[in-house]
Amino acid sequence: MPPRISLTQYLVEKQREKGLIPAELRLLLEVIARACKRIGYAVSRGAIDGVLGEAGSSNVQGEAQKKLDVIANEALLEANEWGGNLAAMASEEMDHPYTIPNRYPKGEFLLLFDPLDGSSNIDVNVSIGTIFSVLRLPEGVAEPQEAHFLQPGTKQLAAGYAVYGPSTLLVLTVGDGVACFTLDKEIGSWWLTVERMSVPEQTREFAINASNARHWHAPVKRYVDELLAGREGPRGVDFNMRWVASMVADVHRILTRGGVFMYPRDNREPDKPGKLRLLYEANPMSFLVEQAGGAATNGHQRIMEIVPAKLHERVAVFLGSKAEVERVTAYHRS
Repeated sequence: MPPRISLTQYLVEKQREKGLIPAELRLLLEVIARACKRIGYAVSRGAIDGVLGEAGSSNVQGEAQKKLDVIANEALLEANEWGGNLAAMASEEMDHPYTIPNRYPKGEFLLLFDPLDGSSNIDVNVSIGTIFSVLRLPEGVAEPQEAHFLQPGTKQLAAGYAVYGPSTLLVLTVGDGVACFTLDKEIGSWWLTVERMSVPEQTREFAINASNARHWHAPVKRYVDELLAGREGPRGVDFNMRWVASMVADVHRILTRGGVFMYPRDNREPDKPGKLRLLYEANPMSFLVEQAGGAATNGHQRIMEIVPAKLHERVAVFLGSKAEVERVTAYHRS
């Protein structure tokens, strides 16, 4: 068997041989990976440590927080605040950015994260995860403000997610493809297990919450109706529907074997452009999917080209196999 490659070795090669990332970004990604190990451990302990159930608080979106939401958020803040690589952090669970305390050195990067994606699945032991994105603090800025996080996804330096499932995985891009690492829990190391993940251009799987069908806009109804019509319909093939209600699980399946993930805008809240958060979920997942050969739009334009107007901005999401994303996007544009 060929020698195993650790996360550290992988990142060092990206830094040293390809010059893709600076040393400070490599160190930051290693710290994030350590925080994900800690979160994964807390998730695996579950009811043993009494961390299941509601926390009795709400996040900035008014959603009830689970105990593990709070634990995961604190784990990422504590792991990253003292290393000297970050200027500030922003979390889906916090109203405002978290500035690095003055007692610690500050770096040139901004970290955004959804500490525990899919937390509605915690109590039923379904795969959940952590999503993160790294931006650079604009040059000449001494004190980071909320406005400095409002960069389009094309400015991302790195993005990734961890999946806490049957095995704990870390999926990462630094702009040179997508790699998957598996955690060896016995020795605490991340090992490279898929060097280049690739999304097939064609697929016969789709992921959407079908219970909202009555609220969908016409382009989404048209597209899904065609898929459901199967081989007797205009597509001429049978499609399977998959829906985990955990974005990391659904996107990981797509990165592994293809498919299209959809969380569209609908008529329940017509004033909102979508449900998922642009900076914490849509941008990092779009970066990963594009690096794996897929596509990601909001139904009208490439997600990573959207210039955010606010920290917790929402967006419609269509991502996955390129041919399917292009088809459903064309239906919206027409």
